[in-house]
Amino acid sequence: MRTSLVLTVIGEDKPGIVERVSEPILAAGANWEESRMARLAGKFAGLLRVSVDADRADALTAGLTALERDGLKVVVERSAASEAATSRSLRLDLVGNDHPGIIRDISRVLARHHVNIEELETDVTSAPMSGETLFRARAHLRAPSSVTFEFLRSQLETLAGELMVDVALEDAALR
Repeated sequence: MRTSLVLTVIGEDKPGIVERVSEPILAAGANWEESRMARLAGKFAGLLRVSVDADRADALTAGLTALERDGLKVVVERSAASEAATSRSLRLDLVGNDHPGIIRDISRVLARHHVNIEELETDVTSAPMSGETLFRARAHLRAPSSVTFEFLRSQLETLAGELMVDVALEDAALR
């Protein structure tokens, strides 16, 4: 029987980190299934999911936490991944002048309606003409079937007007 492990990895960014993380994964006969990794403020930050035989999960965990001697902090969590068959996948795109509180306010509306943020990517850039700082967010959401697409879109559009940002919500299945 196989089990899924979710790992977070953080350390000073330098060449070879992914290789160092992959070594104990391969040694345990585990499979690297999905990951997101980035360089943020000089740090390497990674999030990944691996599957491994249940009887080898503890050995893999020990091998990964031993990477601390290389300056990597690794947190390992077992996962019981389950997808709700009665939910809908959505994509949210947001752009507007940068100011504090945008993510808090958007996530508050989503949480109030039991919408899960499965992935979130944000960045700030300069506006092409004005040079003002623009905030961009892209999110993959999982909404319960009890929340209609139209209702959620109207809730987000109302908030977008208050925040003075543009939001677009799409049904991910239609993309």
